[in-house]
Amino acid sequence: MEFDLPKTAAVFIVIIAIGVGGLAASPMMAAATVLMMVAPSMIAFGLIMLALGVKHGEYRAAGR
Repeated sequence: MEFDLPKTAAVFIVIIAIGVGGLAASPMMAAATVLMMVAPSMIAFGLIMLALGVKHGEYRAAGR
């Protein structure tokens, strides 16, 4: 399966939604805390890791 922008965005959103939904449903934190603090940090971390992964894939594909 080749990942293009729509597939990558969909998988990214699903993974973040599962994590945020699980934390919001659990009794560990208030839902407001999860939505205001945890969700943005998960999105930021995910975007940074996605960018690093894409760059690493480009490096590997170049055959260096």
